Amino acid sequence: MPLNLQQVRRRARKVKLLLLDVDGVMTDGRIYYVPRPEGGMFETKTFHSRDGIGIRYARDGGIKVGIISGRGSDTVRYRAAELKLDFIEENSLKKIPPYERILQAAGVKDEEVCFVGDDLVDLPILKRVGLAVCVQNGHSLLRKHVHYVTKAPGGQGAIRETIEIILEAQGKWKPVVARYLNATEE
Repeated sequence: MPLNLQQVRRRARKVKLLLLDVDGVMTDGRIYYVPRPEGGMFETKTFHSRDGIGIRYARDGGIKVGIISGRGSDTVRYRAAELKLDFIEENSLKKIPPYERILQAAGVKDEEVCFVGDDLVDLPILKRVGLAVCVQNGHSLLRKHVHYVTKAPGGQGAIRETIEIILEAQGKWKPVVARYLNATEE
């Protein structure tokens, strides 16, 4: 059951690793197949630019970021490389084994992890992490098992919203904002 914002912030203070599902969290969940002129199809997805810059702010704040996705995709690998994600695990409908590999590689404990998910395959991780987040348009069952439900839907700023909560709780958000308030255009 979701917690109040003060309880969420208490959990967010401990976060050292942010893990994300892809389809439905980094994207709105839709997958587009476009025909190739030479035959076959290629896949395309839409990512929100504010989620991307939010990931940059998280990484600048010392938080490692990674993905655990049930599907593999060239598009996702490209976006992950562009964002310089620390961990990429694909083709993982059973998400606990890759989660445990990432935990060990990152040197963190469950309570130091925030996971953002949207569907039932994410539930095993959401039940373990210190800060469990479901996107606003995620499966209704997840709402009973997470600490926070975003106001923004998946693929439309939910990651950025989560990152701002974490950085604010850790005292790292005001310096990000100040950097832009105090900047001068030359």
